[in-house]
Amino acid sequence: MNAVGIARPRIEGRGKVTGAARYAADVPIRGLLFGSIVLSTVTRGRIRGIDVSAVQDMPGVVGVIDHTSAPRLNPKAQGVFGPDGQLLLLQDAAVPFAGWPVALVVAETLEQAQAAAAALPVTYDEDPHDTAFTADHPAGRPAVAFFDEPVDIGDVEAELAASAVVVEQRYRTPEEHCSAMEPHSATAWWEGECLEAIDSNQGPFTVAAVLATLFSLRPDQVRVRTEHVGGGFGSKGLCGPQLILAALGARRFGRPVRVTLTRAQVFLATAMRPAIDQLVRLGADADGRLRAIWHESAFEISRLAEYLEGCTELTKTLYAAPAIRTKLTAVPLDILPPFSMRGPGTAPGSFALESAMDELATRLDLDPLELRLRNEPEVGPASGLPFSSRNLVACLTEGARRFGWDQRDHQPRSRREDALLIGTGLAAASFSAGAFPSSAFITAEPDDTFTVAIGATDLGTGARTALTAIAADALAVGTERIHLEISDSALGPAWGAGGSRGTTSWAWAIAEAAAKLREQDYRGTAAVDTSRSLGDLPTHERHAFSAIFAEVSANPATGEVRVRRLLGMFAIGQVVNPLTARSQVVGGMIGGLSMALHEEGLRDPVSGRHVNADFAGYHIAAHADVPDIEADFVPDFEPGIPMGIKGAGEIGNVSTAAAIANAVWHATGVRHRSLPIRLDRVLEE
Repeated sequence: MNAVGIARPRIEGRGKVTGAARYAADVPIRGLLFGSIVLSTVTRGRIRGIDVSAVQDMPGVVGVIDHTSAPRLNPKAQGVFGPDGQLLLLQDAAVPFAGWPVALVVAETLEQAQAAAAALPVTYDEDPHDTAFTADHPAGRPAVAFFDEPVDIGDVEAELAASAVVVEQRYRTPEEHCSAMEPHSATAWWEGECLEAIDSNQGPFTVAAVLATLFSLRPDQVRVRTEHVGGGFGSKGLCGPQLILAALGARRFGRPVRVTLTRAQVFLATAMRPAIDQLVRLGADADGRLRAIWHESAFEISRLAEYLEGCTELTKTLYAAPAIRTKLTAVPLDILPPFSMRGPGTAPGSFALESAMDELATRLDLDPLELRLRNEPEVGPASGLPFSSRNLVACLTEGARRFGWDQRDHQPRSRREDALLIGTGLAAASFSAGAFPSSAFITAEPDDTFTVAIGATDLGTGARTALTAIAADALAVGTERIHLEISDSALGPAWGAGGSRGTTSWAWAIAEAAAKLREQDYRGTAAVDTSRSLGDLPTHERHAFSAIFAEVSANPATGEVRVRRLLGMFAIGQVVNPLTARSQVVGGMIGGLSMALHEEGLRDPVSGRHVNADFAGYHIAAHADVPDIEADFVPDFEPGIPMGIKGAGEIGNVSTAAAIANAVWHATGVRHRSLPIRLDRVLEE
C-alpha cells in the first residue's frame, strides 16, 4: 500500500486548529479543584514556618498542604537515573534549591488558588549555597556513565606531539530551558485505592510506573493519560511536580485536583539543560588527517539526582583518528536537577567539536568541508564496529552543492553589504539511532478495520499520523482502516517520546504485532512485547546524520547578528511522512538558531536564583528571527530495523548552533566560544 513515505497532514490537525483537541489543562472533570504551587524564595535552607491560617479563610480556599500535612511518599522512589530526591515533594522542611515546591494551595477556582498562594506567608532559615559552576570546581567528579562511556584509545599525548597543527580551546554553553508552548499541567483523582491522572508528559507508562512507586501502589492501580501535548523537548520526560502535587492534593481533599504551572514556575521547577564547559584538543597532519581527538566536558548537576549530559557521543562517531580520549565530569550544586533537552549532550557537544574542527581548518588553510571529508571513518572510530548505514558524506556534498559552498571565499571578513559583514559556515552532526522495548496490540474488528493500541505519545510531532501509516503498511491495508489508540499507560509498556527512539520503538512493536495477526489470518488480537527482539542492535553503530549550512549577517556597529539562510541535509533512514519529518528537522534547526543567538539562563551570583524566568528575560527565537530554511533528506535506510526507520526528533538541533557560530567567525573574523552570541560579544569599538 506504501502509506509510508507519503506526505500526509496530521490526523489531529483539524481538532487542534478548531480548538476541539483538549490538552491536559482543558479536560473537563466533575468536582474539580485547582491547586497553586508555592515555590521557595531561598536557594538552600529549611522552612521555619508556614502560616496556613493567614489564607485558610480566603474566598474559595479548601485547604493547604505542606510538609507537615501532606500524605507520605515512598522515600525509595526511583527516577530515570536512579534515586531521585526531587520526587519527594512536601515531605520535610529542607529546601535544596530555589524554586523548590514548599506548599500547595487548593481552592474552588484557579484564580482563588493563585491569590491565596501569593498571600501565603512562608519563613525560612537560610543556609549557605553553591550555584557557581566552573569546570575546575572542587566538587567535580567523574560522571556516572549511564551511556556515552569515556574512552581512551591510542596514545593521545604522543599523537598530539607528532601533529603538525594542534588546536586547544574551551567552549562554554549556559543553562538552557526547554520552553515548550504548553505549560506543565496535571489533573489527578482517586478511585478507591486507584490513582487516575491526565498529565502533560512524554511517556505515560514510565510516568505511571514512577507514580506507583511514589504512592506505594501496584502498577495496575495507576493510570496516566496524555492525549495531546503542546511540546516537551525533554522537560516532560519526567514525573513532574504538577502530577505529584495534584495526586497529593487529591488524596488529601478527596476530590480531583488540577495543578498547572505558571510560565515562571515552568522555568523554576522543571528540568533544564545544565551549564557546560568543554575542552577540545585536536591534532592533525599538514594535510588535515586527524591524529588525535581529546574532548573533556564538565557539566553541573543537582545534589538531589544523578544525570549525564553525553557531550562526547559525536566525538566517538564523526571522524577517524588513531587516538581518541573523552572524559565527562559532573559538578554537584544546589540547583534544580537538570535533564534531557532536545539534542541532549550532542547539541552542546557538537558546538565544541564542530567549532574546533572549523578552527583546525583555518589553521591548516583548508576548506572546512574538505577537512571533514578527509577524516571520514570506515568503522566506528571508538568502537571499531561497522556502521549499519552512514550517509554523512552524502549530506555534506549534497548540502554543499545546494548551498553554493564552492563559491565561498574562506578568508574571514571577505564579504560586505554596506555596513553588514556576511559569512557562511557549516557543521556535521550525528545522533544515535535504535529502539527500546515496547508492546503493541492489534485487533481485527468485525467491520474490517483494525484497532492498533500502543502507549506512544504525540508531542505535536505527528506521531499519530506516522504510526497510522506504519500500521497500514505492516497490515497491507489502507490507512482508512486503521484506528489508533495511544497516550494511555493502560495500553502497556512503551518507550516514551524521547531520545529520537519513539517512532522506531513503536514501529518495531506494531510491525511484529501485524506480522503475528497476519499469521492468524487477520483474526482476533495479536499482542507483542519487543523486549526479546532487539538483541542484534548492538552489533553495529547506528546513527542519523546531517550537515547544516548557515549564512549570517553581522553589524559590527550594533552587534546584531541575523541568520539569513539555513540549509540542512539529513540521513534519517526511511522517511515515514516527509511533511511532518521536515517540520521536525526545521523545528530543530530553529532551536539550534535560538541556542546560538538567544538562549541563556542566568542566575544571581549572590542569591543563586534565576533572574530571567520568563520569556521577557529568557529570549528564544521568534518569527522575525527565523530565516529562509531549507531541509531535505538524502536516500537512507536503516537495516535491521522494521521499515528502515531512524529518529528525526533531535538531529535538527545538533550542530546548527555550531554552523551559525562558524558563520559568524567567517563574517567577523572573531571566534565565539561561548554561547549565546550576544550583541555585546559582537560589538566592535
